[in-house]
Amino acid sequence: MLLGAAAAAVVILAGMQVSAWLLSPVFLAMVVVIAASPLSQWLRRKGWPDWLATTALIIVVYATIAILVLTIGVSVARLASLLPTYADSANDILQNVADTLSRFGVGPDQIRHAASSMDFSKLAAAVESLLSAATSLASNLVFLLSMLLFLSFETRYVSARRARIAADRPAMNEALEGFIHNTRRYLIVTTVFGLIVAVLDVVGLWILGIPLAVLWGVLAFLTNYIPNVGFIIGLLPPALLGLLEGGWGLMIAVIAVYGGLNFVLQSLVQPRFIGDAVGLSSTVTFLSLILWSWVLGPIGAILAVPLTLLVKAILVDSDPKAGWVDAMIGSIPRAKKEPRERLYRRAAVSLARRRLRTPRRGHAHSTGT
Repeated sequence: MLLGAAAAAVVILAGMQVSAWLLSPVFLAMVVVIAASPLSQWLRRKGWPDWLATTALIIVVYATIAILVLTIGVSVARLASLLPTYADSANDILQNVADTLSRFGVGPDQIRHAASSMDFSKLAAAVESLLSAATSLASNLVFLLSMLLFLSFETRYVSARRARIAADRPAMNEALEGFIHNTRRYLIVTTVFGLIVAVLDVVGLWILGIPLAVLWGVLAFLTNYIPNVGFIIGLLPPALLGLLEGGWGLMIAVIAVYGGLNFVLQSLVQPRFIGDAVGLSSTVTFLSLILWSWVLGPIGAILAVPLTLLVKAILVDSDPKAGWVDAMIGSIPRAKKEPRERLYRRAAVSLARRRLRTPRRGHAHSTGT
């Protein structure tokens, strides 16, 4: 049975990997709507009609995505125009590295091969190809916006659908409710820490004189949603730009300031809050990052925790007999809490059994005489 379940899981994950082009925007739209839907619920409680609350939700989501895409697009375009100006600095750095390696006995042929593979013009060409690839993603962006539109309209019927689920499968309804609640808590904690990290990074990079500090702040904010290793991804571009701008000293300063802030907040402080918020251990969070990155690519890395929570809700939280799995993958194992009525019932049964086992004094005395 265990081998059959493992084989089924492998087949499902392989199918998801093949369909990543479709599943990635669907899951991303689902998480975005889960995060933003409290806005429409709050507006409905304030007396807004359903259509107007839904329209406000769509406008807020679309405006946020538009601002983010515009900021990234303009910054990457500026980076592409800025990189060719560092060609001479990059060649000088490569020559210094080659001279240093030759002092340690590295052969000239090996140095020449390594230098040719690290040609700076190839890096600029790679950035230009990245820009052209970004324009080809317009169709995927349109699909994502369409999914956001349809899912935003569906938020009006969430309560009715959950009531139908609760009537047939109350445990599944409770598990899905926990998934939505934990996903929102995770997004709130991650967003708050991401904003703090982004602001501190922008200020630190601006003080150090690193170009495009806003772009690297946005990158730090986005990579904050990647558990455990996101700060390393956000650190590499400004560190390399610091090397081109001011040499090894500036690069070390960027690593010390930028990497220190991100490491302390993202790798030491934030995982504790995320573990308490969503109930996943640090090990499970890291393994989920590897798994979903393999299945769905970069979007899977960003959505690793919400997708793991979804799987946990469907397979573990909805099954009363799977509490042992929750104890193994949870952040802090806790004893399962029973409803108060069940506790009272168990206490009454235990008391009745104790009375039946203990003979009465009068009955015992009469028996003895």
